[in-house]
Parts: sequence; structure tokens; C-alpha cells
Amino acid sequence: MIIFPAIDLKDGKCVRLYKGDFNKTTIFNSSPYNQALQFKKKGFTDLHLVDLDGALKGRSKNKKVIIKIIKNTDLKVQLGGGIRTLKQISFWIKNGVSTVVVGTMAIQNPKILKKACDLFPGRIAVALDVRNNFLAIKGWVKQTKIKLMDFSKKLEDFGVSKIIYTHINRDGTKKGVNFSQLKKIINKINIPLVVSGGVSNIKDVQKLDKLGLFYGVIIGKAIYDKTI
Repeated sequence: MIIFPAIDLKDGKCVRLYKGDFNKTTIFNSSPYNQALQFKKKGFTDLHLVDLDGALKGRSKNKKVIIKIIKNTDLKVQLGGGIRTLKQISFWIKNGVSTVVVGTMAIQNPKILKKACDLFPGRIAVALDVRNNFLAIKGWVKQTKIKLMDFSKKLEDFGVSKIIYTHINRDGTKKGVNFSQLKKIINKINIPLVVSGGVSNIKDVQKLDKLGLFYGVIIGKAIYDKTI
């Protein structure tokens, strides 16, 4: 199971949100690049990067720092946030992103998702962000009436490399992983799953690893405040 430390970018800084609320932002490092170097020094090989400005507005304000991290750290970067066109996907893959993560685009334009998976096999992941059992899009601001299970089934023939499942109401809370929900999901989804939202301590990580069912886990706040 791969551990993905998370860097969320907002206005060029490394931040964390509470339950996806842009009005509840904590700055953890004014230099995302230095934060990435710290993760590299600690022995991480992978990094989960989210461009929050891109997710909210559909265009990136953080390209320079993202490219700097990719080019200078040797970390395998999994990047999401506002990537909604084939042109954007192509740009990031050409600039060294290991996995491009799409969310809003996957739900609103599945034809583009399918084409992206065909053009870049093994490089496209889909973020399924869940609040009260329904998917949220556009930086978690817009709520849909689409259920996680219904949409994940549609993805099985697309060639998606993995699904990144985030429990929004636990994200940034350190309230623990919702294991009962995860067990229901993992038995019904046939795409490698990365878990995100609520990781509170090393026991959560060990339990996920012991289950042997998950491709990876994303950890944010618990690392930043040294709980892990």
C-alpha cells in the first residue's frame, strides 16, 4: 500500500481545509516546494498534489510551483484540481506528472475521460469525493445527486488506473477512517482504490494495510500536526 503525503495548494501556499470548506483554511507551509523536499527527505516516494485554486475556478494559479516540485524532487506526483480538458491532461503528463487525477470532468464529460484513458493508459485516476453518500464536484462546492456506487460501476470499462475516494465530512478532521463504509465499497468496486479523508493516527494506516485491499492512502493533516 502506497502512502501519499498530501500537499494542497492555495494562493501558492501549502494549506489544509476542514471538511473541504474554503473558509476554513490553515496554512502549514508558505513554500510547497520546501514541504515536498521534506517529504522526500523523510523517505516518501509518492506525493498527492491538489491545486485547490484550479479545482474551484477551473484554471491553475500554481503551475510554476507544481512544475518545480516535479522537476526537482524525483517524487512520483499524483496531481488533481481543475484538470478538465484533454489539453490540460496532456500538458501535465508532458511535464512529468505520474498520474493525472480528474473529478468534475469525469462526471460531467465521461467521453473526454474515456479518450484520456485511451491516450494515456495507466495514467488517469478519478477522484470520487463523497458527501452524505452523493458525489461532490468543482472543488466540493457543488453537490450532485449521483451515488458513488452507481458512478464507479460506469468507470470499470474506461481503463481508469485508480479511484481516489475521499470522505469529505472526515477530510481534515482526523476523526478516523470510516472502515465500515470502506468495506462496503471495496467489495463492489473493481478498480484499485486510494483512501482519503479522516486518517488520524498510525493505527488507521496499519489497519488499512493489514486489510490488504487498498492501492494507497492519502495523509494530510495528521502528518502536518505530527500526529503521525
